[in-house]
Amino acid sequence: MAETKRWLLFAGSVAFTWACSTDSATGPREVAIPLGTWGGDSAGFIVGDTAAHLHIACTFGDISGRIPIDPTGAFDVPGTYMLRAYPIAIGPSVPARFTGRISNTTITVTATVNDTVEHKTVVRGPAVVKLGTDPRLGPCPICRRSVEAKRSPLRRFIDAMRKRRFEG
Repeated sequence: MAETKRWLLFAGSVAFTWACSTDSATGPREVAIPLGTWGGDSAGFIVGDTAAHLHIACTFGDISGRIPIDPTGAFDVPGTYMLRAYPIAIGPSVPARFTGRISNTTITVTATVNDTVEHKTVVRGPAVVKLGTDPRLGPCPICRRSVEAKRSPLRRFIDAMRKRRFEG
């Protein structure tokens, strides 16, 4: 029984150490872009458990599911994009590819849109957004979509420790 407890304690320590390990190029190791609101000049990125929503200027796009990142922090995922979104949305949403890179708490993202209405490729971005920063979109409102942002207790602890390190 005591040996089993020691083994469980060791396995838990290894799991915690692995979860908290860092890579100097991309910050804490993640398999997906961290949940939350990312903002910048003329851009906003709302990342949730089941979807992500990106605004670049007065246009926006949607991505289903989590956004996986590779060991270098890069991502490349499909989605849809609304090129004619302001002052009123004139559809349709068209196919798009979202590419970029995360480095610590900053993401650079580009949307490459297959405009099937005007039969051309449209590129929006690159846009730079920072985690926890409010989006600044000028006259264009950001959609405050409710994307589910549940975090595990370990993720909340790591985020709290990271915030504490930056604040003091």
